Amino acid sequence: MQENLTQVPLWRQLQGAASLLMAVRDGQSMTAALEDVDATLRPGVQALGFHALRWLGRAEALRQQLAKRPPPPEADALLCVVLALIWQNAADPTRVASRSVPENSDPIYNDYTLVDQAVEAAKRSDATQHQASFINGCLRRFLRERDELVALSERNPQAVWNHPQWWIDRLRKDHPHHWQEILRANNAKAPLILRVNERKTTQADYLRALAAINIEASPVGAQGVILATARPVPSLPGFAQGHFSVQDAAAQLAAPLLLEGLMPQSPARLKILDACAAPGGKTAHLLELADCDVTALDIDGRRCERIAQNLKRLDLHAQIVVGDAAQPQAWWDGQLYDGILLDAPCTASGIVRRHPDVRWLRRPDDIAQLAAIQAGLLKTLWSLLKPGGRLVYCTCSVFRAEGDTQVQTFLARHNDASLMPSPGHLLPQSSSTGPVFPDNLLREHDGFYYALLEKRCIQ
Repeated sequence: MQENLTQVPLWRQLQGAASLLMAVRDGQSMTAALEDVDATLRPGVQALGFHALRWLGRAEALRQQLAKRPPPPEADALLCVVLALIWQNAADPTRVASRSVPENSDPIYNDYTLVDQAVEAAKRSDATQHQASFINGCLRRFLRERDELVALSERNPQAVWNHPQWWIDRLRKDHPHHWQEILRANNAKAPLILRVNERKTTQADYLRALAAINIEASPVGAQGVILATARPVPSLPGFAQGHFSVQDAAAQLAAPLLLEGLMPQSPARLKILDACAAPGGKTAHLLELADCDVTALDIDGRRCERIAQNLKRLDLHAQIVVGDAAQPQAWWDGQLYDGILLDAPCTASGIVRRHPDVRWLRRPDDIAQLAAIQAGLLKTLWSLLKPGGRLVYCTCSVFRAEGDTQVQTFLARHNDASLMPSPGHLLPQSSSTGPVFPDNLLREHDGFYYALLEKRCIQ
């Protein structure tokens, strides 16, 4: 551990995490910003960045108490990263985190190490060197007055829930009985969940393979496996052989929901469109469960390359097409589909525990803009579906405008559409904070919305 710290000093990781926060504040996703971070720094910077974004509401509220006038952006970002780490620090003073901390683990440093390394980070950057004394003063004052300052921050809802105020208000409106549980689940760390490839192995056999090398895991759903502790995915048994893919438990419902009603109806190979398919998780699941002809469509050519790579590892094949689902005239062969899976572009408001930057990147008017795109895709793709065929509409969103409201509006405008039994809104649930919805058999999953629509024959 000490060797790791010598190789990558904490002050460098703090600088990197501050740069991630600045990128997010400028509208860039954390995933994209991480690509610009040196590979030797990336694991530690990612862990710190995730933690800072998960507790950014609290950190900003504390910074406002420590400095009524915000410092320059670079200094503010560094100060907020450290405040996010230190505000509820109950770390053993003998423990410090190494540079290999998994992104879903809390980095652990003692208070004075954090202050010392934050000042060092400030001194070693041209953008913040003149703010080093200011940062030192703010952090040392925080340590002296921690209880009082944290108590004052409790008056700020953004500090309590670590989400923008508009987001909190929207959830209270959409889910008046569950908004607090949703926010708590969002702030929990997401576990590593796998989907077993049933063409290669079974859920039970894969759990035994993990147990044989002392990796604790448990089943979830029909093909899912939750690891008790996250590990590098390529190091897990069977990765190169395509025995599993990484996929949240809620996302694993899409393929069986579409196939269940179609397979008994058609003795021939099903013709299925996976619209907005990248990076290919749901495409692969369809092919693992049924012998069918799948067209995997995505507008992004680079992301389509990821579909191809993932399918190759799993020993599966689909027709991969680069195209806009809203413009079928450019790619459609004119043959109607038996089934269509529309995993529509959305706010991603259901997966913020995996992508904590999303809550800070989104703006209130994004919901209406994305809902309009979703409505257009539903209308267009519905015309490509056979009578008697089925379409699954899903989003990784908890906002009703992208779920129930969207589908009810579609049904009102299409008299040939029937809503079949569907999961509807699946609100995020974290087993680490205890069961949020005890009757939910999955126990652990992101927020999703599902509607299964069947196309009636109109005489």
